[in-house]
Amino acid sequence: FFFQAEDGIRDFCLSRGLGDVYKRQATIMKDCVASESLERKWIVFDGPVDAVWIEDMNTVLDDNKKLCLTNGEIIKLTPEMTMMFEVEDLLVASPATVSRCGMVYLEPVQLGWEPLIKAFTNTLPDPLKSQQAYIYDLMKWFVNATLAFAKKCCSFPLPF
Repeated sequence: FFFQAEDGIRDFCLSRGLGDVYKRQATIMKDCVASESLERKWIVFDGPVDAVWIEDMNTVLDDNKKLCLTNGEIIKLTPEMTMMFEVEDLLVASPATVSRCGMVYLEPVQLGWEPLIKAFTNTLPDPLKSQQAYIYDLMKWFVNATLAFAKKCCSFPLPF
């Protein structure tokens, strides 16, 4: 099971009370808890961090892994559940919140372009799935050739 809440952190904060995103997060958590499957369940939040929202998440980030809802309900995450936050920065997060999280920081230049192409080819529609490896190889060849040409023959305001 994999759920990605695009801009979920911001949306969750904006509709914090009993808004749609808040209800959706609680529903997804309840569905994962109720599942009898022993497969890993990942809940990924992708978006900016809000100070109030992330502090409310501290109970989930603690070792007891309990989500405390505003209506007083408590949802205990199972050992198979993992929450992941993909954020640009943690400027508004407190030291207490940061200390509860495992951090992986990647410079954009360290990633390169290949993960983007791989991610794109993983989303190809069904009729093209059989050609996924061929499309990846073509894109890889074209991007490498284009970057080599650009580095040799073009000038850039910023180095790359």
